Amino acid sequence: IATAPLEHPSQIDPKDYTFSGLKDETVGRLPGKVAGQQFVIQDCENCSIYIFDHSATITIDDCVNCQIFLGPIKGSVFFRDCKDCKCIVACQQFRTRDCRKLEVFLCCATQPIIESSTGMKFGCFQYYYPELALQFKDAGLSIFNNTWSNIHDFTPVSGENNWGLLPENAVVQDYVPLPSSEELKAVRISTDAMRSIIPITRGRRQKSSEESCLAVFFAGDYTTANARKLIDEMTGKGFQLVQTKEVPMKAEDAQRVFRQCASEFIPLLEKGPVVALEFNGDGAVEACQSTVNDVFNGTKVFVSESKASASQDVDNFYNFAEMQMGM
Repeated sequence: IATAPLEHPSQIDPKDYTFSGLKDETVGRLPGKVAGQQFVIQDCENCSIYIFDHSATITIDDCVNCQIFLGPIKGSVFFRDCKDCKCIVACQQFRTRDCRKLEVFLCCATQPIIESSTGMKFGCFQYYYPELALQFKDAGLSIFNNTWSNIHDFTPVSGENNWGLLPENAVVQDYVPLPSSEELKAVRISTDAMRSIIPITRGRRQKSSEESCLAVFFAGDYTTANARKLIDEMTGKGFQLVQTKEVPMKAEDAQRVFRQCASEFIPLLEKGPVVALEFNGDGAVEACQSTVNDVFNGTKVFVSESKASASQDVDNFYNFAEMQMGM
């Protein structure tokens, strides 16, 4: 496919990458129209704003009562002095300062930070349109690295909680409706959880069971598809996906995480990062083992051996991954 040559930086007009001073409007950018540039949104009131593309960084300042969708952001998104906004955001770093009452369906590769902000509510990013998977790749974001619920409050107030989680059954479109303008209707959006580019995880929500199970896929052509398939199979059987991670491993990490079966998996680590999934529910280990044997016959997958060892597997892996990602 031929792609247009990248514009020379001097030809880029910042006005094309800015929404400023708008009121009661629906505005946006279609896939391919931002193409990794930085974007600025400021002084907007009662607007619906959709960036259906990947970008470098985005700042949102002094916006009130807006609904905002931001496609994958390679670096940081920074909300300042905003209130009563509902957002869907995918980014490497998420930060707010002096905000109140933001409700955010978030995919964030690092720990989200709020500062001098109150009434913040977070849920897991849930969205699909055909161009979105490639935009995640272009922004250098993994669909499996999402710490949406692990919020760091820089300025906690004793006895008060500045943030919480959105209800589990929150419907994305009730917060950020699909765009109503003719131009933006061209984007073929689905907010169905099953189709979401980002796997829907429980994050920090209460687990339903004492039993968790770790499954790890090794790098190869079908790693993402295989991981998604296992998620569909397991959630279809009523188990919950707690968290996911995509991270490179070294031999010594494998020794620590896979223990006695490490030697079997060490040769697979050189091909690239592993994708790990934590499932929760009574009988998760057995269900995961039988699903892997039925569906992925011939693919090497690490699955916890027993209920007894599984919680240790999960702890070992996520402790390693958090150190690795400098969390």
